[in-house]
Amino acid sequence: MKKTDFNAGGKKPDIEINKPAKRRYWQNPNVLLLMYLIFLALSLYVWQGAEKMRREELPYSDFLRYVKEGQVADAVVTDKLITGTLKLKDEETGQPRRFVTVPLWNDELAQTLEEHGVRYTVRPSNDWLSNFFFNWVLPFGFLFLLWGWIANRMGPGRGFLNIGNRVRIHPEGGVKVTFDDVAGAEEAKQELQEVIQFLKDPTRIQRLGGRMPKGILLMGPPGTGKTLLARAVAGEAGVPFFNISGSEFIEMFVGVGAARVRDLFEQARQKAPCIVFIDELDAIGRARGAGPAMGGHDEREQTLNQLLTEMDGFDPSVGVVVMAATNRPEILDKALLRAGRFDRQIVVDKPDLEARIAILKLHTRKMKLADDVDLRVIAKRTPGFVGADLANIANEAAIRAVRKNHDAVTMEDFEAAIDRVIAGPEKKHRTLSAEEKRRVAFHESGHALVAVTVPTGEPVHKVSIIPHGAAALGYTLQLPVQEKFLSTKRELKDQIAILLGGRVAEELVFGDVSSGAQNDLERATEIARAMVTQLGMSDKLGPLTYGKQRKLVFLGVEESAERNYSEETARIIDDEVRALVEEGQNRARQILKEKRTALDAVAARLHEKEVISGEEVKQMLHGVDLQEANVT
Repeated sequence: MKKTDFNAGGKKPDIEINKPAKRRYWQNPNVLLLMYLIFLALSLYVWQGAEKMRREELPYSDFLRYVKEGQVADAVVTDKLITGTLKLKDEETGQPRRFVTVPLWNDELAQTLEEHGVRYTVRPSNDWLSNFFFNWVLPFGFLFLLWGWIANRMGPGRGFLNIGNRVRIHPEGGVKVTFDDVAGAEEAKQELQEVIQFLKDPTRIQRLGGRMPKGILLMGPPGTGKTLLARAVAGEAGVPFFNISGSEFIEMFVGVGAARVRDLFEQARQKAPCIVFIDELDAIGRARGAGPAMGGHDEREQTLNQLLTEMDGFDPSVGVVVMAATNRPEILDKALLRAGRFDRQIVVDKPDLEARIAILKLHTRKMKLADDVDLRVIAKRTPGFVGADLANIANEAAIRAVRKNHDAVTMEDFEAAIDRVIAGPEKKHRTLSAEEKRRVAFHESGHALVAVTVPTGEPVHKVSIIPHGAAALGYTLQLPVQEKFLSTKRELKDQIAILLGGRVAEELVFGDVSSGAQNDLERATEIARAMVTQLGMSDKLGPLTYGKQRKLVFLGVEESAERNYSEETARIIDDEVRALVEEGQNRARQILKEKRTALDAVAARLHEKEVISGEEVKQMLHGVDLQEANVT
């Protein structure tokens, strides 16, 4: 199939489908129609005026006199006018005089005027044509022109009704992103390499009787690089790249979304081989429910039905590959995920340690880094971060380096950037009282000492009592030694004890507790309830799960917990959750009672410096243990 050369004269910006040629304003069909209506109204107005001029306007009092004198030959009476011919002839033409007059439908007034010899004329306030022209044509014509002018200034497809097609086409060679610009997702890139080979040589698989995949669905959390991977596939294959978001199919008019789907695939067939990429597929691909209350289909369902039809209808041998990305594959309609539509489903998951190092290298390759910057340490400090988060950290570090007038981006800049992303910006203006600052220092010291003491606790990297974000007055940061994908019962119990360490420290030192442990209690309770109801880690309840999650998409509630157990079981669940939390609290209390001297030392150092490292916590704990051993 012949392909249009989009890049013959050099790089060309992205274009839009059905973009009209630039025309003068008088060539606009709407303007021409309005000018025709104005001309027609003026013509009628002039014709009516000329018709009036051919008739003599006769005062109504004279008309009554002529009637009494028998000088009226004929008359046509309407509710507004009386027209006719007089028996008297015109002196110049010799023809009977034609007249027009407006009657006065008030007999008493007419009689009174005649009795007093008043010659009077009745005139209408206005005529229908002038009323129509000045009250309807001109105001609406002005609004129509103003509407068209504003819509033209907004650009094609961006008018008030927003009916224009919103798909963007990147021509061959227009997408400069390649797999070299994508770091981390090695498994996904390997899967997509086959698609690139199919697009470059569609006959390669056809010789063996196979066919190209019709659809490829990229699934994964937000920020993992799904859209970037799709652009990289188009850049590697060197084919046109159609890009549109799922939300852009839906408009205020029913049927617009389905029409856009038809137009999109028609344009794709004309420019095959090519890639059609639909971002945020869940905006139109959500599972269909019972429909609206009146029994009809809404705009989203019509758009989804048209997409399903188009993916079934086109021939894969023409070289059109449909790619889509979604953050929520669990809510997609099953008809989208069956074979023959989105044949291949690729998971783009959160990067592991090595992948995060590769992503940081990619985003810092143009930055001037100081000698103390260790990307591996930064990657270890950011478990669970996706590519977008790491790019944000690199950018925040560069901004801080400029703010501090550094010659290069230092490790301190990266540490501050990570703290900003995790806990929010520092609130230096938020000054705590001496008593509150001391309480926060003991709270965070309790977390740190329990984390260092429990067997499975992750190493403490930093402890801070500088307020961050909207509500965080301090935090204890732990770094995992290695990536973990599973948690044992022992590890979860240790995590509960660490979370409750701050509250227990306040209780031991001050004799009461504060509201600062609210988030710690919520997280500890969530872990304990998950252990009992979902993970089967309760001796009394056994290896069973309790409570069923169900999705009610149509009703607007995406997840709802269904209770599938008795009241007696619910009571046992509450008792088991309480027992796990109290066990963690008792463990934290025992540890901090034994380490009370170290607790006071760490809190005093933290109160003085506001930020201490995990190594300082270990050194103080080790020094206190040695002193107590020598005393003993």
